[in-house]
Parts: sequence; structure tokens; C-alpha cells
Amino acid sequence: MSKVHEQLKYRRKSLGLRQQDMEMRIGMPRQQYQRLESGGNPRLDTLELVAKGLNMQVMLIPEDKVRGVEAFLAGKADLKTGGNLQANPAADDPWKGLLEDDGD
Repeated sequence: MSKVHEQLKYRRKSLGLRQQDMEMRIGMPRQQYQRLESGGNPRLDTLELVAKGLNMQVMLIPEDKVRGVEAFLAGKADLKTGGNLQANPAADDPWKGLLEDDGD
């Protein structure tokens, strides 16, 4: 969960916001937001609210797709082909099968 806290803090700062600014954006008092950012364990609906206030989305990514998605977000994978932009241009498409219906 610490990675989530770091991402929230990084995003807030990159938007030029202070912790107290979150009260105006999402209605969460500064103290509550500060606890969340410093390691609190938010409920999913709270995390979604904070993400929305930071112009973010909460996503669940299948374990076997995480590396490909991270590579894409880091600019190391091509959006159109899903291929690796660095060493191996024939890398598997990280998006392949991500949203396919599994019949459930």
C-alpha cells in the first residue's frame, strides 16, 4: 500500500496542491488527508474519491499484465503496437487480453 501513498503524494505535489487544498477539492479535512497520505488504510470508496480529486483513477491490473502496463506508463512500450521501445521490439502486447470477457 505504501506505493499508493507515494503516488497520491507525488500527484498532489505535481498538481501544485497542498494537503489542506484537498478539503476544497474532495471535502476531506487536512488532518484526515494527511493520515491517508502518510500511511493510512483507506476504504476503496475513500481511495476513489481522493483519486478523482487528483484527476486519477483507481485500477486493478492482472498480475501477469503489471510489468507491461508499467513499461507503457514509463514510456518504454509503444501504445499502438504494445511493443518494447528499447531492447526487444517484438515484445508481447501488454494490453492483449486485459479487457477480454472470460465468460463469467
